[in-house]
Amino acid sequence: MADFFDQLGDILFLDIETASLTEKFDDLEPRLQEEWIKKERLLHLDKPTEPPGSLYFDRAGIHAEFGQVICVGVGFFQTKKKDKKLLFRSKIYADTEERELLLSLKALLEKKKWVLCAHNGKEFDFPYLCRRMLIHGIALPEPLQISGKKPWEVRHLDTMEMWKFGDHKHYTRLELLAAVFGIPTSKEGIDGSQVNTTFYLEHDLDKIKKYCLRDVEVTARIFMAMHPQLDDLVIEIHQPEESKKDQDD
Repeated sequence: MADFFDQLGDILFLDIETASLTEKFDDLEPRLQEEWIKKERLLHLDKPTEPPGSLYFDRAGIHAEFGQVICVGVGFFQTKKKDKKLLFRSKIYADTEERELLLSLKALLEKKKWVLCAHNGKEFDFPYLCRRMLIHGIALPEPLQISGKKPWEVRHLDTMEMWKFGDHKHYTRLELLAAVFGIPTSKEGIDGSQVNTTFYLEHDLDKIKKYCLRDVEVTARIFMAMHPQLDDLVIEIHQPEESKKDQDD
């Protein structure tokens, strides 16, 4: 337990929220429009007569080639052995310019030898961040570099993968795990399917940021629930810090 307690402070819990590159399909650059139509044909197998671009607003955000990162929430535990307390601190990164957001996140990831943890992070958050950074010409920070590394050298944790216990058949939603562990929901007023609408039509980035931070906290609580040897520890949640860009705004 002592070793795990010491290592807990090196885990950075992470969640990203994404949106389509543009609000309207017609505003997408022509070459990307052509590529999206090709992808859309595969998504539209059940509705082959739908007009080109009809799925763009609802589906483009989950594809890094046609989407963008609009905010990143992170959180970590500060351990206090004497008091048997865990202080959970979180922070949100958001910027109207995606490249600036990613550079700010990169600076954080390079501050220490983080272990990254996200729900479905290995399939979504981590590769999405890598792809968007490279698209912007940003060299990947060490925690996101997996090329040439042996599997045990990659410091990525995934609460969904942990819950599978080797079972590869099922996708398990974060909300489902929160429900079975009795953890309060993060889906208050918004869920992932509403992010694009909230971003482009409601212009309410603050609502998305709050939702993103709630997901980070829920992910951290689920991670702790999977380690019941630490159930006697008291977790204190501190109010999230804002990135410098947010403070300037």
